[in-house]
Amino acid sequence: MIGHGEVVRGAVRQFQGHGSLDMDALAGELAISRATLYRVAGSRDALLGDALWHLARRLLDRARTARRASGADGVIEVSRRFAERLWSSPPMRRFVADEPQTAARVLFTGSGEVHRRAVLAQGEIFVEAGAAGPEDDVYPLAFLYVRVMESVLYAELLSGRRVEFAVAERALRALLVP
Repeated sequence: MIGHGEVVRGAVRQFQGHGSLDMDALAGELAISRATLYRVAGSRDALLGDALWHLARRLLDRARTARRASGADGVIEVSRRFAERLWSSPPMRRFVADEPQTAARVLFTGSGEVHRRAVLAQGEIFVEAGAAGPEDDVYPLAFLYVRVMESVLYAELLSGRRVEFAVAERALRALLVP
């Protein structure tokens, strides 16, 4: 029996190669039936969310490892590095351009769980950079921070225009510095 991790890895490979996810093709690549794929993955949106989060987590981990500053500056540094890497991802740009409704659903709603995972990761970043203590309730701040980041990262999807990180940095810093 094929496991969820193997299905996600297959989806990641396909997404990186095509900027999309074709469930029929993925089932064929994994040598399983379409019914088995859906039983393991749940839905295309859920699997896209898992694949996108897998890729985003890699970029985020690299940005976190490269962080040199602490406090608000460290949080902003991680965000800037992540944004630069995400913007330079051809598969992601293609996905957002070719499937804007699916991208919005998977990235911003519970359909793909990407937003929820990003909020949890952002809370971890606040704590590790020293911008919040482990005892602080970082969820509300992380939620707002991620929404601002999403507005920057996916501005073209939301409004048809790109927003430079420097503009968003002022808003992000305002959230972090009392």
